[in-house]
This record gives sequence, structure tokens and C-alpha cells, in this order.
Amino acid sequence: MIFKQALRRELSFTTGGVFLVLVTIMITSLVIRILGFAANGAVNPEDALVLIALATLGYLAVLLTVSLFVATLIVLVRWYKDSEMIVWFASGLSVTSFIRPILQFAIPLIIIIALLALFVWPWANRESTLISQRFQQRDDVSMVTAGQFKESAKAERVFFIEELDVDKSEVKNIFVADNKNGRLSIAVASTGYIQNAEGGEKSIVLHTGRRYEGNPTEPNFRILEFDEYTTKIRSEDAMAPAPRDREKTITELLNDPSPLAINPNRAELLWRIGLPLMALGLVLIAIPLAYVNPRLGSYTAMFYAVLIYLIYSNLLNLTQNFVAQGKIDVFIGVWPIHLFALLIAVALIRNRINPSIKWWRRQLPTSYGNQKVQK
Repeated sequence: MIFKQALRRELSFTTGGVFLVLVTIMITSLVIRILGFAANGAVNPEDALVLIALATLGYLAVLLTVSLFVATLIVLVRWYKDSEMIVWFASGLSVTSFIRPILQFAIPLIIIIALLALFVWPWANRESTLISQRFQQRDDVSMVTAGQFKESAKAERVFFIEELDVDKSEVKNIFVADNKNGRLSIAVASTGYIQNAEGGEKSIVLHTGRRYEGNPTEPNFRILEFDEYTTKIRSEDAMAPAPRDREKTITELLNDPSPLAINPNRAELLWRIGLPLMALGLVLIAIPLAYVNPRLGSYTAMFYAVLIYLIYSNLLNLTQNFVAQGKIDVFIGVWPIHLFALLIAVALIRNRINPSIKWWRRQLPTSYGNQKVQK
């Protein structure tokens, strides 16, 4: 009982600490990236905090997976370094005695990882896309500010309005420059108004002005005077874009009738299911991997841990790409990586109990190298 309580307490504190550090690093990188997008006009600066929060929620499953793996390693490595593990072994425990209490701690977190990967990940991605799309599809007139030049969402039009009466939909001293198909058109007028049309479209109607069309150096350059000139402003309500694979719910992934979307949908489902399985495999590998010889003072376990995580994660992503491209079937790609991780964990635990490999025997203290560790 004391053993399980001590292990659970240290795992809880260490997992929480590692998770907070990873979240801090993640938020810092997201702040830099999203504020860069806002500075370039790709997203609305007012939505920056919401986008940062959504992106953080989306990556919580990955952060929890890494936190659980690293925390298990840190706790067991410290126990080896401080010779606490020798006390537990002398009390009749063995490496296999750590499997059950660690799994009892890890299983609830793995369930949370599964829920985050299956439901929160697509929801956060979809909401982020909708916010970005709404900003990209914003009304040109909503960007018009009196006394400032403003560019349209797709950089096709530049507005300048000296005075704007929003309540009366009236504008004064208007400059509108259009650039379509490589042909420049500039319209200027002293007065005008905003016109609402059916279907949600809006237009700016210019009164008694002049229009310049073409380039001054070309023979087809024209100067036209008009009594009334209308320039349309796309103002349809932002439609929800077709969801990408990473934005689809489980039901959408399973029921999408499009033949072209079957493999990408299955690949996305494979990744979401594979994330909690990867967390389980990493925890099992961490138990024997955490061994440190207190006499040597080596921290090679951390190096191997980083290497194993990178290989595991990249293999999962590679399998996802192969399934998306139709190179392998999803039912074949879903299990080999996780089965291989389980076999590695079993092999490492076996060699911790019975160090038959020469390299592994060299890592043990003399007392362990001369005799087998008993369960």
C-alpha cells in the first residue's frame, strides 16, 4: 500500500509539472505564430486569443501522451538514482510489480487522451477554420474606415472614404480601385451611399464622378464620367467550409459517401485511435527503460526515450500517410506499430528480470550482473 501510494503521488505531481511545462512551451510558440498571422492580415487580431486557446485544446492529447511518458521515466529514474528502487527490490518487489500500479494511474489519462483525440481535436480544428474563414470572407464595407486606405479580403480592391455615416449608409469623397484580370479601374466621386440588395449582397453607389480604366501608357486607356456608378461588394454570409479530414467527427469519417475521401478518412481515424494506443505502449516501454545504474550515474534512458518517441510518432504518421494514399489497408496498418511496441516492452522487461543480453548486463551493478533479479 505504501509503495502504491508513493508511486501514485510522485507520478501525479511529475505528470502535472511536465504537462504545465509543455503547455507553456506550446502556448508560447502559438502566440508567436498566430500573432504573426494577425500581423500579416491572415487572421483577425481580435480572434488571436481564441485561436490560441483552440489550438492548445487540439494538441492536449499529444501533450498528455508525452507528459505521461516523460513523467514515468523521470520518477523511475530518480528512484534508481537515489537507490530507492533497491529498497523496493529488497522488499520482495520486482520490475513487474510496477506494471499494475503505473497502469492504474495511466489508464484514466489514456481514456482522456482518447476522448481528446476523438472529439476535441476535430472540434478545435473546425472552429479555428471557421473563424479564419469568416475573417477571409468578411464584407469589404466592414473594413472601410473613414480617412484610411483599406484593402479587400482578396486584395482585388482598395477603398478610401473620407467620411462615413454608418447609420445613414452615406459616404463622401470615395476612391475605389479595382484590379481584375490585370486591368486597373479607378473610380472617384464626391458622394455615394451603401445599397443593400436581395440575397445579402451590398454595393457602393457613387454619384457624379469619374472613372479611369486601363494603364495610362496603353492606347486603350479611357476616362469616363458617370452620374451613377455601382461597385459590388461580396457580402454573403460566410458559409461553413467543407471540413478537412482533421476537422471531421467520427460519424462524418465513417459515413462520408465520397469514394475519394474513404482512404483519407480511414487514415485520420487510424491516427486518432493510434494516439491512446501509443500512450499505452510508451508507458509500458518506460518501465524497463528507466533503469539507471546508480554507480555509473548515467542518464542514457532519457536519450533512448526521446529516440523511441520520435520513431514511434513518425511511424504512426507514416502509416497514416500510407493509408491515406491507399498503399496499405487501414485494418493492416492499425496494429503492427502498437504490437511491435508491446513486444519491445515485453522484451525489455524480460531482460531486466533476466539480463541475458551482454550490453544489458553491463548496465547492471555487479550484484545484479552476477545473479538474476528475482521476482
